[in-house]
Amino acid sequence: MELVKIEKLIKKYVEAETTLEEEKLLKDYFSNNDVPAHLESYKSIFTYFKNSSLEHSNKSITLPKKQNKNYLKWLSVAAMLVFFVGIFSVYQNNLREKEQARLAYAETQKALDLISKTLNKGNNAIAQLQVFEDTQNRIFKNK
Repeated sequence: MELVKIEKLIKKYVEAETTLEEEKLLKDYFSNNDVPAHLESYKSIFTYFKNSSLEHSNKSITLPKKQNKNYLKWLSVAAMLVFFVGIFSVYQNNLREKEQARLAYAETQKALDLISKTLNKGNNAIAQLQVFEDTQNRIFKNK
């Protein structure tokens, strides 16, 4: 029955679903010499983990001194500067577009005024023709 339990734990271990207690059971089981042949490949893995946890180092580690954090301040200043330059360029672009729209509106208004004046001249000529036609009709009616 224990072999079936160990095989289930190995399956869970391969799928990364074991708890620390279950992994400890596997390490203890594979530290024994009575391991079935079909599980022999797992023995080297778990004995390595058990042996590596017993290793200790006496070497001292020196941490580097804290570096001056002025570069973070300058980096934040540079980021703000880039941000404001971007906002300013968008604002200037918006002003340029508005000015171009005003100029286009003014040019369109001039063109429409010119068309209106030309059409009004034509209307005056048509009005004079209407007066001429009315006069001609009166003359021919009187005859």
